[in-house]
Amino acid sequence: MIKLKNVSKYFSEKKVVDQLSFSIEKGELFGFLGPNGAGKTTTILMMIGLLRPTEGEIWINNLNVLKNKKDVHAQIGVVFELPNLYVRSSIRDNLQLFGDLYGVSNSRIDEIMESLQLKKRQLEKVGKLSKGWRQRVLIARALLHKPKVLFLDEPTSGLDPNTTTLIRSYIKNLKKEGTTIVLTTHDMNEADELSDRVGIMNNGKFIEVDEPQKLKSKYGKNEVQIEYKENNEIITKNLPGDNEETAKEIDKLMSNGQIVSIHTKEASLADVFAVLTGRVLS
Repeated sequence: MIKLKNVSKYFSEKKVVDQLSFSIEKGELFGFLGPNGAGKTTTILMMIGLLRPTEGEIWINNLNVLKNKKDVHAQIGVVFELPNLYVRSSIRDNLQLFGDLYGVSNSRIDEIMESLQLKKRQLEKVGKLSKGWRQRVLIARALLHKPKVLFLDEPTSGLDPNTTTLIRSYIKNLKKEGTTIVLTTHDMNEADELSDRVGIMNNGKFIEVDEPQKLKSKYGKNEVQIEYKENNEIITKNLPGDNEETAKEIDKLMSNGQIVSIHTKEASLADVFAVLTGRVLS
């Protein structure tokens, strides 16, 4: 569904994206990960036709993004992290405006509002909505024309747990229906939960592209976290898993009645990210 071939982007003499080549399959949810300044946003802007690559080519659904920009835009939906809605207009009016641009029926607007629980608040001004409700409107607007590809930039950043759960559930349903989704996020738990594959980017290049579980198996290390009493204090220590010395130490502490708790600590995507980039995210 998406293909990049030898894509680079320069700003003056600085190369921000460096000979990037990869593809995303139809119906796949691809997690686009990387620290600030890695080149993620620049790559996304090139993928949706808002920036011209210095080198290379990009296709969406077999359409060259630069040569067929209008046709490509008819097939994609985009949700940016920063809201770009008309705050003095109602939810309904915001959706109606974009619905008219895409030739979308009123029944489709009603359908999308119902699915994101916006119907009862459709006449409220967007400027009076919380960030979570605005995010629902942004997602509704991006999906009005039933795009084949959806780009989501930090879709749950700063949202309350209930809204986060609703939006993640909605994203999963979209994927089940066959929508190809590109997700950029700094939330490693979100990337792990939602992504079929993730690409970890640093300095304009992908360091690794694979399924989250395979990356965790390849780069992560399993540990055992123990809490035990020592001199009237609770000590927390991480020990290597599947290790004979660890087993001996735990056995000794248990024999002395010092153990408070034992937890297995499996590798996380955040651990993988730290190993590959040398930086830590949430």
